[in-house]
Amino acid sequence: MITTVVVGNPKPASHTLEAATVLAERITGSAPDEVVDVITLGAGLLGWGDPGVQAVVETVAGSDLVVVASPTFKATYTGVLKLFLDQFATGEGLAGVTAVPLMLGAGPAHHMAPDVFLKPVLVELGATTPTQGLYLNDKHYGDPSSTATWLDRWRDVVLASAAHSASPALGTVTTPAPIQEGSNA
Repeated sequence: MITTVVVGNPKPASHTLEAATVLAERITGSAPDEVVDVITLGAGLLGWGDPGVQAVVETVAGSDLVVVASPTFKATYTGVLKLFLDQFATGEGLAGVTAVPLMLGAGPAHHMAPDVFLKPVLVELGATTPTQGLYLNDKHYGDPSSTATWLDRWRDVVLASAAHSASPALGTVTTPAPIQEGSNA
């Protein structure tokens, strides 16, 4: 399973990056395969077709599991993350990818932001988001208890979804055999 972390914080090497990386590790039991600190992509985000940005888009689209994270800015995700997500094709850019929306903030007022703002755009791009998003207090994100309840409830669901994405039979439809008369099925 290929795991990638995507972070849209205007500050490089941010707490958001650390929180997303830790969450990916707690979900999978190992470090993510790729980490995308979107702000480091620079001016290539401002247009279309930048080769460096396109390579990162392909990496993310080729992942099985992606933790997409942002600090809460004006009650939603950042413009930097929006610029990156705009590089993906609608409906298919993240097809076959299981995504976990993660947002950090200073207090509980925006605890619904991952589900209300970030999750819908990921779904619009074709990602599967089988769980609630996760909102963490930016002062306590490193405390294992901050993610424990979410992980207990959702880890297996995320892993099953991502494993399905990684399956070589993805997209194959199996038709059940017809029920024979007189069978107990």
